Amino acid sequence: MAFLDKHAILEKSPTLLLTFSLIVVSIGGIVEIAPLFWLENTIEEVEGVRPYSPLELTGRDIYVREGCYNCHSQMIRPMRDEVERYGHYSLAAESMYDHPFQWGSKRTGPDLARVGNRYSNAWHVDHLRDPQAVVPESVMPKYAFLETTPAKAEYVDDLMSTHRFVGVPYDDEDIAQAKLDFRAQADPDSDTSGLLERYPGAAVANFDDQPGISEMDALIAYLQVLGTMVDFSTFTPDASR
Repeated sequence: MAFLDKHAILEKSPTLLLTFSLIVVSIGGIVEIAPLFWLENTIEEVEGVRPYSPLELTGRDIYVREGCYNCHSQMIRPMRDEVERYGHYSLAAESMYDHPFQWGSKRTGPDLARVGNRYSNAWHVDHLRDPQAVVPESVMPKYAFLETTPAKAEYVDDLMSTHRFVGVPYDDEDIAQAKLDFRAQADPDSDTSGLLERYPGAAVANFDDQPGISEMDALIAYLQVLGTMVDFSTFTPDASR
């Protein structure tokens, strides 16, 4: 019992308390961090997950620029109420090419991790133009200006090169074809064979049904791919992870 009373010495000495606190925190940190240096990969590889196409990547930048993550999360937790409402819980692999990730921390609006193919392109256009016309109780601001703002492919290859620098596996051909793929995805009448070979499952459409490629086209292309890469009807989680 006398031994347990020794803690009073630490409580009465700020220097000793700080020193022993640092020791404990350091040991805990080493135990958590050190094993990571011996792991080849901390993310379970999942079939179907691919980097974003040039148009999707541009739309993702618009999503980030407009602060959509402030009101919409992209992380479904493995809880019954979340899974029944939004779909299969989020996998780490689904965010492996996101820099930065868009998990979010607040839901003023619904989670968007599985929004891809849930609504038509026309619905997204109406919703972005006037959210309250589609969802009367929505507090989302109007984004009609995206429809009249051109989305430019001028620097999309540089954007992809930057993402390759931080680990996204774009190869030289992906970057060389970036501008062509950017335009092809927004034109259903174009030759999309190369685009779909590089980015399987990419939605191809004139998303806003207007001439040219707008920021609304790019944003909808991004929204329509969210949650669609993994076939959860055949997916089996790796129990060892």
